[in-house]
Amino acid sequence: MNTSHTTAVLANKASPGKDKKPGFRTKTIAMRLTPDELIEVEFAAEQARKPLSEWLRDTALRATRECPTDPLELVLAELWARRHVLLNLFYAGTQATAEGSAMSPESVLKIGDRTNARKLDEARKMLREFELAKDRSGR
Repeated sequence: MNTSHTTAVLANKASPGKDKKPGFRTKTIAMRLTPDELIEVEFAAEQARKPLSEWLRDTALRATRECPTDPLELVLAELWARRHVLLNLFYAGTQATAEGSAMSPESVLKIGDRTNARKLDEARKMLREFELAKDRSGR
């Protein structure tokens, strides 16, 4: 069969307006795939046990949220992560010493994992706040 397929993916951004609920998906994105690409994508969605549109949305949003879009984001995320890890390790080490115990390796790994999970969001938040402050001051 040689028909072209167009798949609509719902975006997670609502249209501005009074009657719209926050977070209600009202935007669509269309894409064209070759028949082989469609088979590949459908197979991946089936493996994830998700409807195709949900799998596409999740995959697109995960890729968008996990990857820095700007080298500055990456640098800022890493700087934030180093600061966060150091402060948390110093605090946990001091607390363990005060209690007369040692920090467990698991607690060190947890601090690192929590930091890695948050660093890109924190960098983006810092950049947004910087841009807002810059806009307010008119610079």
